[in-house]
Amino acid sequence: MRPAEDLTNTINERNEARMHFRTKPRIKETIHRAAVLSGLDDSTFTMNAAYRAALETIAAHELTILRPEDQAVFFAALDQPPEPTPELRAALKRSRERTRSQ
Repeated sequence: MRPAEDLTNTINERNEARMHFRTKPRIKETIHRAAVLSGLDDSTFTMNAAYRAALETIAAHELTILRPEDQAVFFAALDQPPEPTPELRAALKRSRERTRSQ
């Protein structure tokens, strides 16, 4: 098996931020075994796994997939939005009062 790719190595920044956590011995042993099998040290393996999971989590939350029938309803609502309710108008007014234009 060839060594795993180090995703974090492509980021051109100094390693100056620290992360500290404790784990159970069995989890540490499993991570160590997987790191060795991947040809990486424990820290690099763990950082890559966490970074990959973080990117996947962010992507999953930023992407919305609609079924074709839902797409039609969604775009129809964008094309013909309902009139704002009094509550929406009040919320917009509060937002404008709290927000400064820059």
